[in-house]
Amino acid sequence: MISFLQNIDIKMMNLLNKKFRYKFLDKIMILITTLGNGGFVWLIISTYLILNKNYRMQGYMIIASLIITTIIGEGIIKHLIKRTRPFVNMLENKLLISKPITYSFPSGHTASSFAAAGIFLNSDNKLSILIVILASLIAFSRIYLNVHYPTDVFTGIILGFLCSKLVITIFQSEMVNLSSQFNQSTAFNCNYSIVSAKIQNFLAFCPWLN
Repeated sequence: MISFLQNIDIKMMNLLNKKFRYKFLDKIMILITTLGNGGFVWLIISTYLILNKNYRMQGYMIIASLIITTIIGEGIIKHLIKRTRPFVNMLENKLLISKPITYSFPSGHTASSFAAAGIFLNSDNKLSILIVILASLIAFSRIYLNVHYPTDVFTGIILGFLCSKLVITIFQSEMVNLSSQFNQSTAFNCNYSIVSAKIQNFLAFCPWLN
């Protein structure tokens, strides 16, 4: 199964390098992939959201999803699979950027991009479609630049969405708990106010108790 997927990866990359290689695309893909370096563009976007009180929670969720994705993808899975990069095994394909020093599977750029995209899609933000397009371009750039196999990218997409779903679930459960605690506190304060008012009315009619 692994060798079968590897053969598909190689065929797809050879096809891409032979049929879709253009100098102007080289420059564009380098620029796009740079946006995903270290989750740069997503950190900028999340910081902007955090500074806006209407979208602050969404910004925090993106940060959380990036952290979880990095821990699972970069910290765990890559060191378990230890897959070498395409430019190591396919020397005929030109490497257009500096050599990444980490393993290939899964794509960290892709995982972080779709972790952020997953948060946007859940929030019904008007920019969600643009965010998904940007995430997709970053993912494609990793294959185009010969630093990831297609299966690295596809797995990164799945990992990113799963991590965003996990973060959404955690944040929503915390919001429910906080809402429940707030309602209980409000109910207590309301009951206290009613009892206090009744006592004051009673004392008004019984001045000798004062």
